[in-house]
Amino acid sequence: LANLVQGLSSTDSAANAKAIAEAEKRLHDQETNKEEESKTTVNRTIINTRASVRNLFPLKAQLYGFLTMLEKDAKERAKRRKRNERLANALKEKGNDAFRKGDYVMAIQRYTEGLEKRRDKQELYTNRAQAYLKVHEYEKAIGDCEWALKCNEKCIKAYFLMGKAHLSLKHYSEARQCYEKILQIDPQKESLFKDCMNEVNLEEKRMKDEERAMKEAQSGKLAALSIKELLQKLHRPDQNILYYAGGIRLLAGAVKDCTEQTLFRTNNGFSILGDNEIVRRGFCAESKNAAEVDLSVSLLLLWQAVCAGNEENQRLLLTHPDVSAQLPKLLSSGVSEIQKETLALIYLYSKNENGRRLLVRHLDLSKWLQVLMMFVNSTDARASSAMNILSDLTQEERFKTQCRVTLSTDVLPLFTQLLTSAKLVNQAALARCTGIMGNLCADVVIRMQMAECKECWQACLKLVDECFDVSTSKYQECLFAVLGLMMNLLLESNVIIQYFAVDISGRCMSLLRDKDGRIVTRAIGVLSRILPASSSAVEEVVKGGVVKKMIKCLKAGGQTTCNYGIKTLSICTRSNRQAREDLVKSDKGFSVLLKLLDSENEMIVGNAAFCLAQCLVVPGAATSLLNSNVVMILLKHAGGDATRTSVQENAAIALGKLCVAEPRHIFQLRKLNGLAILNSSMKYVHSI
Repeated sequence: LANLVQGLSSTDSAANAKAIAEAEKRLHDQETNKEEESKTTVNRTIINTRASVRNLFPLKAQLYGFLTMLEKDAKERAKRRKRNERLANALKEKGNDAFRKGDYVMAIQRYTEGLEKRRDKQELYTNRAQAYLKVHEYEKAIGDCEWALKCNEKCIKAYFLMGKAHLSLKHYSEARQCYEKILQIDPQKESLFKDCMNEVNLEEKRMKDEERAMKEAQSGKLAALSIKELLQKLHRPDQNILYYAGGIRLLAGAVKDCTEQTLFRTNNGFSILGDNEIVRRGFCAESKNAAEVDLSVSLLLLWQAVCAGNEENQRLLLTHPDVSAQLPKLLSSGVSEIQKETLALIYLYSKNENGRRLLVRHLDLSKWLQVLMMFVNSTDARASSAMNILSDLTQEERFKTQCRVTLSTDVLPLFTQLLTSAKLVNQAALARCTGIMGNLCADVVIRMQMAECKECWQACLKLVDECFDVSTSKYQECLFAVLGLMMNLLLESNVIIQYFAVDISGRCMSLLRDKDGRIVTRAIGVLSRILPASSSAVEEVVKGGVVKKMIKCLKAGGQTTCNYGIKTLSICTRSNRQAREDLVKSDKGFSVLLKLLDSENEMIVGNAAFCLAQCLVVPGAATSLLNSNVVMILLKHAGGDATRTSVQENAAIALGKLCVAEPRHIFQLRKLNGLAILNSSMKYVHSI
C-alpha cells in the first residue's frame, strides 16, 4: 500500500498512471472477493463460514484505510498543483514582461523557472521558444515547440514558431510541413498559411540565386584575374552585390603570403569601401539581407587574409573610419556568420602585444567588455573566441581604464544576469568570463565598483547555492571562478560586504565538504577574507565547527590551503574564546601548529605563532607543550631575520605568554640561552 500511495503522489506521469491502474484493479479485486465471500456463506460447511466472516473484517479495515489514504493524497496533490499553477503563471508574466523589454535571456530564465513548477504548461514552452528565436537558438526553439505539442497536439503557435525556426536553419521542407499542419488544424488560417509558404518559397529562391551567382563569379572571368586586376574590378560600382561578394572571396583566397599582402596594400585594396558605394552600403547596412551578410563575411575573410602577421596592414584597416565604426556593430548583429568572422579578425590583433595596442589606440573599447560578454549566451565557438579576446585585452591598462566608463551602468547588470542564469548559458564561457572579471579587479576603481554592487554579491551567492543541485564539471568551473572573484572583491571593505558576511561565510562552510580540493581551498580563502568584516560571521562559523574543519584541512592541505586555513584560525582565535578552546581540543599537543611553525612561508609562520599565543590563555594549554621543542622554535623566529616583522613579533609574544602561563618553560629558555633573545624581542611585546 505504501508503494502504491507513493506512486499516486509521483510527479512522473507514467508512474502515476500505473499506480492509478493498480489501485483500480485492487478495488475491483476486493469487491469480487466480497462477492465470493457472500456466496460462501450460503455453504453449510461450518469451517468455511467462520473463515469468511473472520477474514471479512480485516479486509474491510484495510480497504477503508487505503481509500482514506487515497483521498488524502488526492487532496494534497490537488492543492500542490493549484499552488504550482499560481507560481507558474506569475513566472510566465515576469517572462512576458522581460520579453517586451527586449531582455530575452531573462525571459528564457523566467519561463524555465515556470516550467520547473508546471512541466505540462504549453504556453511556457511556446513563449520560451519565441524567446529562443530572438537569440538565434533555433534548435532549442524547435525542442520547446515539440514539447508544447506533447501538451497540446493542436497548438497552432507551436507549429508557427517551429516553422520559423526551421526556416532560419534553411530547413525548407520541414518549415513547409509545419505550416501545412496549421491549415489542417484550422482551415480558417489559410491567409496565414499562404503568407508563411510565400516566405519559405522566396527565401529558398533567394538562397538558390545567391549560390548560382557565387558560382558564376568564382568560376567565370574573375577567377582568371590577378590580384591587381581583381582589385580594379572590385573598385568599380557597376555590378550587383553578389558579384562583389564572389570577387572578394576569390581575392581572399588569392592572398597567401606577405608578398600578396603587400600587393593588396600598394594597389589600394583598403579603399574598396570608399570607392565602391555598393560594397560600402552593403557592409554598413544596419539590418542586413542575405546578400549583404554574404558580402560582409567575404570582406571579413579578406581582411583576415591580408592582416595576418602584417602590422602595417593591421594599422591601415583599423584607421579606416567605416571599419572602426562597424566592428562593434558587427559583433552585436546577431548574425552568427558575421559574428564568427568578426571575432576571428579581432583575435588577429588581440593575440599579440602590438595588435592589442593598435586596438586600444584606434578604437573606443568602452563598450567592448559588455559586447563580448554577451557571447556567454552562445553555445558554439563564438563564446570561446570572445573570451579569448577579452582575456587578451585585460592585459592592457588602457582597456581597463576604458572599461570603467560603462561598468556600473551596462557591464555589471549584464554580468549579474549571466550569473543568475548559469543553468541556461554556456557554462564553460561563463567560468572564463567570471575569471576575466576577477582579473579586472586588479584595477582598484573597477574592484571598488564591483564590491559595492549588491546585485553582484547576490548573484554570486545564488550560483554557489545552485552548485549543491548541479554537480557537472562545467558548473564546478563556474563555482571555482566565482570563489576566485569573491576573494578579489574582498580586498575591499564596505558596508555591503559587512551586510553579506554571514551569508558568504555560511556558504563557504558548506563548501568545505566538496570533493574538489580546489573548491575547498578557495572556500577557505574566502573565509579568511570575509571573517574580519563581521564578528557575527566569526561567531556563526565557530558554532559550525570551523576550527575542527580547519585543523583537518591543515593536516592534509598544501601551502596555499595552509596559508588560508591558518589565517582563518588566527581571525577566529583573536576574538572568540570558544574558538581558542576548540583549537586546544582539536589540535592535541598543538602538533599541527608546531608543524606550521617550521614552514618556510613567513605568512604561515606568523599566523601560526599568533594562534598559539591566543590559545595559551586556555588552562592547561601551555602545560601540554612541556615535552615539545616549542621554546626552541619560537626563539628561532623571535630572534630571526624574517622579512615580515610580524613573525618576530608574534613569536616573541607567544614565547612570553608561554613562560607566564607555565613557568617551567623558563628552564628550557635558560638552557638554550634564550633570555637575552627574549629580552631583545620585548620591543614587540606590548602586553603579555
